[in-house]
Amino acid sequence: MRSILKKAALVLLVLVLAVAGVIGWAQYSNTSDLPSDATAGKDPKLVEPDPQWIPSLGLVKPVGWAKDEAPKAADGLAVARFAEGLDHPRTMLTLPNGDVLVAETNAPAGDKPKGLWGLATRWAMDKVGAGVASPDKIVLLRDSNGDGVADQRFDFRTADMHSPSGMAYRDGTLYIANHDSILEFPFQPGATRLEGPAKKLMDLWPGGNHWMRNLLLSQDGKHLYVAVGSATNIADNGMAEEAGRAAIWEVDTETGRRRQFAAGMRNPNGLDWNPMTGEMWATVQERDMLGPDLVPDYFTNVPVGVQYGWPWVYWKNTFDDRVQWPMQTYMIEYTRKPEYAMGAHTAVLGMTFDKGGTRLGKAFQNGAFIARHGSWNRRPPVGYDVVFIPFDDHGNPKNVKPQPVLTGFLIDHGKTHGRPTWVAWDKTGALLVSDDTAGIIWRVEKPGAEPSPEIKPVVTEHMKPLKEIKDPTLPNIQGEMEAGFTAGKDKLLP
Repeated sequence: MRSILKKAALVLLVLVLAVAGVIGWAQYSNTSDLPSDATAGKDPKLVEPDPQWIPSLGLVKPVGWAKDEAPKAADGLAVARFAEGLDHPRTMLTLPNGDVLVAETNAPAGDKPKGLWGLATRWAMDKVGAGVASPDKIVLLRDSNGDGVADQRFDFRTADMHSPSGMAYRDGTLYIANHDSILEFPFQPGATRLEGPAKKLMDLWPGGNHWMRNLLLSQDGKHLYVAVGSATNIADNGMAEEAGRAAIWEVDTETGRRRQFAAGMRNPNGLDWNPMTGEMWATVQERDMLGPDLVPDYFTNVPVGVQYGWPWVYWKNTFDDRVQWPMQTYMIEYTRKPEYAMGAHTAVLGMTFDKGGTRLGKAFQNGAFIARHGSWNRRPPVGYDVVFIPFDDHGNPKNVKPQPVLTGFLIDHGKTHGRPTWVAWDKTGALLVSDDTAGIIWRVEKPGAEPSPEIKPVVTEHMKPLKEIKDPTLPNIQGEMEAGFTAGKDKLLP
C-alpha cells in the first residue's frame, strides 16, 4: 500500500513539475524586440512565422484604479468616470433618449479548455481578469441632470441572459445577442426594465474560444448583422466544429431568414457603418501561436461575400502551414487583404465611427475609435488603450499609425489598472469606454469643443453603361475605327 502511495505521489509531482515547466517556459521565452506599431497601419511588417506548441505568455495582472487615478487622455482631452462599481462591464448601447445599456458579462460557464492544457489556460485567464463568472445581466445607466455622470442605475434584464454581448435598437424593438441566440423584445426608451418574454430570432453557434456576438442593424432596419467568432485558434478540432463560425451573418428582421454575409474572419467584434461610404467595417482578432509579432489584428471593410482567409491564409496570401484541412479550390484568388492592421495580439474589440456631433475636437474628427483590450500572449504586452484611425475624404483610412486617445492602463512590473473593452457615444457626443476588469465606464471629451460636423457621404459619378463592345486588340481603336468605317476603310477588319 505504501509503495502505491509513493508511486502516486511521484506521478503527481511529475505532473506538477510539468505544468510548472510549461508555464515557466511560456512566461519567460520568445520576447519581441519590435514595437507594436511595426505591425500596425496600412503596410504592417509581417515577420517570418515562429510556430509554437505552447504560446508565449505575457500575463498582466489587473489591479484596478484608486479613487484619484484615471487613464491618460490625449492632449486637449479630459477623462472622468461616467459610472463605476459595475460587474465586468463589456458592451454598451446608447438609446435614443440617452440612456446607456451595459452588458455585465463574460464567457459562458463550463466553456473552458479541459485537461492539463486547460488547467494552464484557466490559470492564465484568471490572472488577467478574464476568468470570472459571467454576471449575465444588462444594466441601464442614466445621467438625469446632464453633468456627465450616471446618477441612476437600474437592473434592466437578467432573465434569459446567457453571456450577453451584442445589442441593437430601432423603432420599438431591442435585440440582444446571447452567446447562443439572438433575442428580440418590444421596448420603448424611457423604461428602466425590460419586461415580458423574449422572441428568439435566431439560434447561434454557442461558446467556443470566442463567445462574444456583436450586433449591427442595417440603416433601414430590415437586416440585422451578427458577428460569430471561431471556436478555436486555427480550426484545431477540424472544420466541422467551425461550420458557421468565423463569419458575419445577415438576418432578415421580419422573417428570420439568414445568409452568411462574410467569411474567413477569425474573431470579428466591433461593427459599424462607415458614414462616408455606407460600407460595414469591423475589427477582427487574428490567429495566435505564430510568435509575438504575428498575426496583426485588423480593422477593415466588409463587402458582401468577402473572404478574409481564416484559417488557411492571413493577410491575403500568406499560408498558415499548420492548417492541414482542405481549402476551397481557388480561394486564394479572391481572398481579400485587410485595409488596416491594428498590431499583433492587441485584441481589438469595440469600434465606432465619428458620424458628426462628437465633442473630441478637430484632431479626432472623421475616423474610427477602437478599444484594444490588450495582449495576454506577448512580451512586452501591447494594446491596453483606445486609439483613433483617421480617414481621408474618400472614406479610407489614412496611411498613419493608430493615434492614442486613452492610454495609461499599463503600469510596470506586469500590472495594469484595467482593460478597455468597448466604445460608444453618449447623448452629448462624449466617448464612453468600458473597462471590464476595473468595473468602470470612462467618459472622454474635449472641454468646450463644438460638435463635429456631420460626415457627408462620398458621391462619385458612376460608370456609364457600354453601348457596344469593341475589341481592344484592333489598331487605333479609340478613334480610327469609327473614322475608318466612315471613310470606307473596311479593311480594318479581317
